[in-house]
Parts: sequence; structure tokens; C-alpha cells
Amino acid sequence: MAKKHILVVPGDGIGAEVTTVGKQVLEVIAQKFGHEFTYDEALIGHVAIEASGSPLPDETLTKMRAADAVLFGAVGHPKYDNDPSAKVRPEQGLLKMRKELGLYANLRPIKLFDELLGASSIKPEILRGADILFFRELTGDVYFGKRERIDEGNTAYDTMIYSKYEVERITRKAFEAARTRSKRLCSVDKANVLESSRLWREVVQALAPEYPDVTVEHQFIDAAAMLLIKDPKRFDVVVTGNLFGDILTDEASQIAGSMGMLASASVGDNTGVYEPIHGSAHDITGKGVANPMASVLSVALMLDISFGLKAEAEAVVNAIDGVLKAGYRTRDIADTTTPSELLLGTEAIGQKILEQLSN
Repeated sequence: MAKKHILVVPGDGIGAEVTTVGKQVLEVIAQKFGHEFTYDEALIGHVAIEASGSPLPDETLTKMRAADAVLFGAVGHPKYDNDPSAKVRPEQGLLKMRKELGLYANLRPIKLFDELLGASSIKPEILRGADILFFRELTGDVYFGKRERIDEGNTAYDTMIYSKYEVERITRKAFEAARTRSKRLCSVDKANVLESSRLWREVVQALAPEYPDVTVEHQFIDAAAMLLIKDPKRFDVVVTGNLFGDILTDEASQIAGSMGMLASASVGDNTGVYEPIHGSAHDITGKGVANPMASVLSVALMLDISFGLKAEAEAVVNAIDGVLKAGYRTRDIADTTTPSELLLGTEAIGQKILEQLSN
């Protein structure tokens, strides 16, 4: 029996709606497999700013450090998107969390369920069999480099910065994952233009001899973006920097049919954070139509990566597969042929997942 303490951090927008389903799945797993999971909640993002003035209160950070894993929702609010001059922003809480918890590796599996081949705008014959694992570096790059407005505010710059150790630690994780899959690793950079990318490529090349069983390929970011749509099956494990990884994995969401299907794990050497990649989606907040499957699949990653409960993780993925096979859809993965009685909202499709899991 596993005893684990899980911190639920819903955050903003649809975060509360989808993490509710994720927590329900954890409760069923604990009951079904005889584990003991305890829970706490904390604030981050816009809701934390409104409550305390800080996008990441000290209390939240303390609770995160004490947890075995964090089930995370989303941060963001249109109020800040429309005010570039705002000094305190929800996303600052997210970046600080990653830095303070040492979450340097963001794992984003892009796995297509066969039932959703028609949900993407890409041809099914191109997509079928696609299964990619992205490793996005999470604590360096332009998101953390020096930035400034100069020339009386008329000029701005952001610094893309990487240190050797930062590239080494994410690349090692990617190599190790490649060994458990098809032994292929693609490193994505822009080494023909950027000095930080030349360092990145040098480090990857220096590590490669330690993993002689893994074939390494280097791609420039622009070519990788094109190939990801043209021939997604050519990729297996992909490692890249923070900015490029952010863009590529959102692009890759179209392989899976919707951002509502993509889970992620942000890990380092201690507490891991598990979250859907879709963001706060304020345009649908409170309408009960958000797809909770990415949050549920994030729970599967938590069970596997942080807790080592592989059978339990597989049971969660199979429950999603069972719901999709039965024809149930949320609106983001539905098409014109989906019968209205199979088109479900957040809570209803969550119940279908729980039923599959219980059976």
C-alpha cells in the first residue's frame, strides 16, 4: 500500500473544473488498489493575487515542498493579458514555482488515441501511430534571462541564456527515456544562428557517447516545426529548450486532436507537478464544457513517475480509452457526426471515466 500526500492547486479559469475530476480519479484509484492518498489545497495565479497580493504565496510554496506530488490546474486571466504594464501577473507564480521547486524537466507525451484520428485537421494516415515524448527544459531560456525596456520604453530585449549544467541534466533525462522506448533522440535548437543553441548542441554531442545505444538527431527549430506536422511518426523522444518546447508542444497538440487531451509532468529531483497544458481558458470557464481528460492523464503521469504505480497509471489511461471507444466526447474533440447524447460536459464525462475505472 502506498501512502502519499497530494497538493491540489486548481489555480485560475477552468483549472478548478478539471482538477476536480483529476482528484476524483485519484480517490477511485486509492480505493480500488488499496492506497492511502491524503489531500490539501492551495492558491496560485490570479486567485492568489486577489487573496494575498502574491501570485505564489509563501504558504502555497511551503505546502508544495511538503507534498509528494502536486496536481495543478492553470494560471492566467484576461485582465492581465489586456494590461501589459501590470507589475504583478499570474504567470509569475508559475515561473517562480518552477524555479523554487527545481522543476527543470517538463515531460509532455503526445499520444494519439485511435478513436480521435478524426479530431485532428491532419490526415489520419499521417497521424496513425504517432507517439512522441517531449522533454522541454523549464528553468532557463528567455523566460528567465535578463529583460529590460530601454530607450524611454521604445526598445525592449529578453536574453536567451543557458548554462552547461542546465542542458546536461535535461538531456540526460531524455537519453534515459529514449533507452526505454525506441532508442531515438531528436535534439531541437537553432545552432545556425543562436550562441545559446550552439552551446546546447555541443553539450548534447558531448553526452551522446555515454549512450551508444541511442541514435541522436539534431534539427533546427523551424525544420522540426515543419516535420512535426509533415511526418510526426519520425519523432520519438524530443529534447529542446524552454521557448522552442513551449511552441512545439502546443503545435503537437493538434496531433492528439486537442489541447484538452495533453498532460504534462514538471519534475526535478524532488516534488513533481502534474498539469494539463491547455491553460486557464476563461472563454469557457464556468460553462461546464471543459475537457478534463488532460488533467486525468496528468494523474496517470503522477501515478507512474512520482509514485512508481505503473499498473494504476495504465488503468487510468485505459479508462480514458474506454470512454472514447464508447463514443463519448467533449465538444473540443467532437465532430459533426457525434450524436448529441454522446456529447458530454466536464462533470458528465468525468463520471463516465470514473465508471470505467471502477469497472
